[in-house]
Amino acid sequence: MGRPAAQIMAPRSIEPRSATRTSKALGAIILFYGALVTLRHVPWPFGVPSDELPAAEKSPYGSFPVAGEPFHFIPCTSASVPPPLEDENPLETWSLLFDPNPEHWSWGAAAAAETSETGHPEDPYAGRGIYLCGWLDVPMDYTNASDHRINRLAVTKYQVSGLARSGVVSKNPNAGKKSARTLVVEPGGPGGPGTGLVWRAAEDYGRRFTDGKLDVLGWDPRGVNISLPSFSCWPYDADRDRWSLRQNQYRETSPSPRAQLEFADALWDSIFHGCWERLGDLGRFMGTSFVARDLEEIRKVLDEDELTGYLVSYGTGIGQTYANMFPDSVGRIILDGTEYVRDHRLVGGFGWTALDNGTDAWNDGFLGECVNAGPEYCALAKPKDNKPVTLNSLQDRMQTLLDKIIERPIPGYTKSSGPMLVTYSRLVEALYSAMYNAFSWPALAKMLFELEAGNSTLAAQFLQNWEYDPTKPCPLAPAIPQSDELGMIVICADSYDAPMPDGLDWWLDLWEDMTNRSWIAGNSRFYDVFPCRHFSDYWPKPAEAYRGDLNHTLKNPVLLIAETYDPATPLRNGRRLLHEMGKNARLITHHGYGHSSRDTSNCTNSIAKSFILNGTVPEDSETQCYANEKPYLYGVKSAEAGSLVTGSETEEPWDPVVDWREHQKMMQSFGRRM
Repeated sequence: MGRPAAQIMAPRSIEPRSATRTSKALGAIILFYGALVTLRHVPWPFGVPSDELPAAEKSPYGSFPVAGEPFHFIPCTSASVPPPLEDENPLETWSLLFDPNPEHWSWGAAAAAETSETGHPEDPYAGRGIYLCGWLDVPMDYTNASDHRINRLAVTKYQVSGLARSGVVSKNPNAGKKSARTLVVEPGGPGGPGTGLVWRAAEDYGRRFTDGKLDVLGWDPRGVNISLPSFSCWPYDADRDRWSLRQNQYRETSPSPRAQLEFADALWDSIFHGCWERLGDLGRFMGTSFVARDLEEIRKVLDEDELTGYLVSYGTGIGQTYANMFPDSVGRIILDGTEYVRDHRLVGGFGWTALDNGTDAWNDGFLGECVNAGPEYCALAKPKDNKPVTLNSLQDRMQTLLDKIIERPIPGYTKSSGPMLVTYSRLVEALYSAMYNAFSWPALAKMLFELEAGNSTLAAQFLQNWEYDPTKPCPLAPAIPQSDELGMIVICADSYDAPMPDGLDWWLDLWEDMTNRSWIAGNSRFYDVFPCRHFSDYWPKPAEAYRGDLNHTLKNPVLLIAETYDPATPLRNGRRLLHEMGKNARLITHHGYGHSSRDTSNCTNSIAKSFILNGTVPEDSETQCYANEKPYLYGVKSAEAGSLVTGSETEEPWDPVVDWREHQKMMQSFGRRM
């Protein structure tokens, strides 16, 4: 839950394993970047028939896009960005991006080499899946047939069968063919890019849920990342960076909470005004109901009778809405890290209904499991003053450190960005983000241990995470700004009709209550919902907002997964949803840490795989499953992981910064920037 955009090479959320060739066609496409958010009325039906595509240069695997293929898939390279909305010949432009050299494509991990049976040269990519990039045009407004504007959704698919090479007989009769069903994935947010999730996790999800039998497809929801129009209210990311620190100052360091709230309120009024000036009425069409309708269009284009899906975090909100809007289209859908969308219909409900788990994850998880793991695996467990570390003593030490930073930020320096300050707001934001991902805890513990000792080197490297990076080469045209504001628009649109309190007094009380209930989560979650004060000033009413029940009779039951220490979607969400859905759902209570079932559980995985492959659901409405391992000890049973975690002398010394950067990428895929 939260907001994002996926870190990438170029373009965003397109992370091929090798770059494409530079060409005049690519240069022409890049020149369109500055106008990617321009709206254009396009006749209905959208686009050009695939059989009218211009002739494309052939590869050893044929030409792409294939005539009649509705997603217009081409093998992914770093140039595979959907054509601009103002392009009058989008398919022609798109076909020019096809690079016929397979060495430039993004292939999956190598499987066992395949032996040719025909005397032809061996296919070097036999047994490897392929990443395919495409797009799908959907209506901007499903409720108004006279509005011909479109959203162009970016789509990425991992095709497990790879491609069939011309003249080579493959041992796999399905080579190059679509799988019987497709696992559709969505990472959350609002604002999480599904294309980025495919790049990061498709092969893992395929093994985990389908034994590698099903293709995995993700899409950037409307307004997100490289889908068009992108919902960004700033011309450049550097402009957003300029205001971000002051905009999100935490209550504990505000000399006057009211003055800070007045500032943030005025700034969000200005930001929404900027959204209106740049994007007009688009805010009316970004809510979850329309995202669910887009998902139904994806199912139709896949030509599958039922949707098969793995939807995470805010994706579970999409899934709940989808299931009850299209109950006859529900196939085998897993909702992991379950929200309860009724909460999101309340003012501030996206924020204040999920606070306590963040604190519990910090105390019982980050600190408690550190003590349990011991100093060999957690730096903060090293004895102090010759005394063993206890949970109580560690809690006291961390509170002392935080109090110190509230009183005075700690100076820091990085070679790339120069002088900086370790502030309470930035540090606690990082701590809260780490509760989403227990694999980041050894690195975070190392950073806090050094910071406590007066060394801010790691903290400075961890906390410098600006959207604008001056060290990168200048692009041929200005980069597309991130679609960060989309998350706020969705949150506000989904609660548009809840009575809005007058003035700031109610919000001041809410801010105080949320931070008192959870110092680690309260500020972050408050700033998720506070901007909604001004949504109706610019977009009085979304085109559609689902307000029905969540207990419609479904074609197939859904499988819910809720985690005991999830910092964003508490276990009670899954239980409340289960109670309302009744026999239409089963729940796995996943005893573990992090957001969604990130820490491996053979029990959880076995049930999920049987469900996706065979449609098997547990007999009991709720099943208890436990993670295989504890934080700080993930993989320690293997000699390799044990040495890497502790940072002991090895051929490749452990670098906590590398682990933290990986954590930041993961957070972006969930739709949270930190």
